[in-house]
Amino acid sequence: MSLKQQIDNDIKKAMLAKNKEELEALRSIKSMILLAETDKSASGEISADAENKILMKASKQRKESADIFQQQNRQDLAEKELFQLEVINRYLPKQLSEDEIAVKVKEIIAQVGAKGPQDMGKVMGTATKALAGQADGKVISELVKKLLTA
Repeated sequence: MSLKQQIDNDIKKAMLAKNKEELEALRSIKSMILLAETDKSASGEISADAENKILMKASKQRKESADIFQQQNRQDLAEKELFQLEVINRYLPKQLSEDEIAVKVKEIIAQVGAKGPQDMGKVMGTATKALAGQADGKVISELVKKLLTA
């Protein structure tokens, strides 16, 4: 079952359960997918990889919005964003822990043959492709920087 079909089914369940918050979150995900499908460069159906990128982008947006709302003492809006983030995370692949990411980054550094901070671009290119959908780019970047300067 594709992500779009899964979300459609979950929208129906949320409608029957009269769960407005979840329904709103699911509809926002569906609208992002529909926008990607109707994009001029897309040919109708989008790949699972593209769906993951859309979900990662939505997840990152919700996280940043929640942080901003918390800084501005708008807990009501922050809770709404965090709930939507929780719904989005259900459809994302399991995220790796920082320790698991560090192990993979060390393998990539050895594979690429990086010697120091000057090789960060090579390592980041390979690492972001290898860990796409499983880790946040910011976390990867911090670990690569830390490991290359050590």
